[in-house]
Amino acid sequence: MSIRTILVDDEKLAIQGLQLRLEKFPDVEIIDTCSNGREAIRKIKTEKPDLVFLDIQMPGFDGFSVVKGVMEIEPPLFVFVTAYQEHAVRAFEANAVNYLMKPVDEDKLADTLDRVRTRLAEKKSAEEAEKLKNVLAEVAPDAIETLPEEVDANASRYEKLINIKDRGQIFRIDVDSIEHIEAAGDYMCIRTADNSLILRETMKDLERRLDPRVFQRVHRSTIVNLNQVRQVKPHTNGECFLVLDSGAQVKVSRSYRDVVARFVH
Repeated sequence: MSIRTILVDDEKLAIQGLQLRLEKFPDVEIIDTCSNGREAIRKIKTEKPDLVFLDIQMPGFDGFSVVKGVMEIEPPLFVFVTAYQEHAVRAFEANAVNYLMKPVDEDKLADTLDRVRTRLAEKKSAEEAEKLKNVLAEVAPDAIETLPEEVDANASRYEKLINIKDRGQIFRIDVDSIEHIEAAGDYMCIRTADNSLILRETMKDLERRLDPRVFQRVHRSTIVNLNQVRQVKPHTNGECFLVLDSGAQVKVSRSYRDVVARFVH
């Protein structure tokens, strides 16, 4: 499967350099190039590419404006390419596949394309599952009820990685490694077995990004990865504690106990 790609940069030499580097990847098909943000928005809407390599610093519409400008359609995957390190955090907040510094390093480009292929494969699987469900709904409606829970067209919309800026660094955290999350105002403490990181985001917004079949609220200020739960310990007043893989214990308040009981066996 070819990856239909558009390159966007106001510098002609930058586009030519990226074209040369991408020639090494036979599955990347460059279908167009754009020299400014407005042109990029038009081409993305008409060509519907799989992937866009997008310069950030451009006159008029910058790279972030391009992303905003195509949000009413199903957007492609974006890889930001820029000479300015300070844009990294905003690039990750825009859910870019990756952020490449100019001149583009060939190893990092190869790693980026591996991520792109993974994201596209997940999207394709979700689309095929949805088509299957639609066909079954017409020709064998009773079969829909027997489909496994894994055939979920919405599963791919949840985050697989979360980018966190903490202590002047950007960490890419695999969500499966998260044990639990604690809220403190507009800040979230993301806890894994061997690390604790601070993310500036509300609990409500973070919940939207995580698969609710795996991440469940067990307290007004706590979300737990149910796959990390190894024991349930009863406590007083109808509360209980969840013991996680690392040995950490998280209290489940009475108001959330019934929710957790449906998932923890």
